[in-house]
Amino acid sequence: MQETLCLRVGHLLPYSMSDSNTTDFTNPSTFILLGIPGLEAAYIWISIPFCAMYAIAVLGNFTILFIVKRERSLHEPMYYFLCMLAITDLVMSTTTVPKMLRIFWFNSTEISFSACLTQMYFVHSFSTMESGILVAMAFDRYVAICDPLRHSTIVTNSVVAKIGLAVVLRSGILTLPYPFLARRWPYCRTNIIPHSYCGHIAVVNLACSDIRISSYYGLFNLFSEIGMDVFFIAVSYTRILQAIFRLPTKDARLKTFGTCISHLCAISALYIPDLFSSLTQRFGHNVPRHFLVLFASVYLLVPPVLHPIIYGMRTKEIRGRLLHLFTHKET
Repeated sequence: MQETLCLRVGHLLPYSMSDSNTTDFTNPSTFILLGIPGLEAAYIWISIPFCAMYAIAVLGNFTILFIVKRERSLHEPMYYFLCMLAITDLVMSTTTVPKMLRIFWFNSTEISFSACLTQMYFVHSFSTMESGILVAMAFDRYVAICDPLRHSTIVTNSVVAKIGLAVVLRSGILTLPYPFLARRWPYCRTNIIPHSYCGHIAVVNLACSDIRISSYYGLFNLFSEIGMDVFFIAVSYTRILQAIFRLPTKDARLKTFGTCISHLCAISALYIPDLFSSLTQRFGHNVPRHFLVLFASVYLLVPPVLHPIIYGMRTKEIRGRLLHLFTHKET
């Protein structure tokens, strides 16, 4: 208790004083997650929308999985990709939100060093995995629109399985250096993380050594994974739009483009908040810290909440099966 109190005080002091008062502080066995610094008085109110969004995310994504598993007519590549997206969203939200709610409700701020690194790995790997699944879905839309007669022979169940495995391996392997690099840095100043979850930069910024390797690898990951994913999605939709504009009638063009609306909404739900968060973290020096942390925390819940709503509302097959399920129970 006394050590934790000293760390809290030292964190608030100027760097030179903090460093001189914590020279005997070695690598911590636990970290302290502050939650959303500056908004502690509003934690109960903040927890209400977080809890509601988490409940919607869990219920919505489990509903997607249940419907696709139950209805054999939905055992097709598009819905398999949708199930992958639902599983990714469930893991993403469950990795972070329960700990956030414990901070908001019970002031349970401690997290072990190993648990912090595990959370870091899951947050970054499944975020990248989600992006990879959206690329796979863009490929599926491209084949369905540009080469519809061969869609069933090109995008087979085995191809879907191979794509899913490639997405998992890419995300898992390229994210592995994050916790390994974070583990090798010495943390001799403080163990207090001014954030609601263990993000890569939030953790390594506490290190008292040169962390340029972690920073450079983070930028490499950003451009090699997300950058390439956005590029492939852009190429796919360029070809899709070219095929749509070649259709003879306006109704045919609108109907064909309508099959892409759900996927485009899912892309927007992931990349627009991600881009805004990245820009504000790097260039928003005048933006209050509590706003940055709050936005970064909400951002992790936006795709898991919106994806089942988007596909539930926009996909006729899923909407029909869901209505049939409830009406059948009532009768």
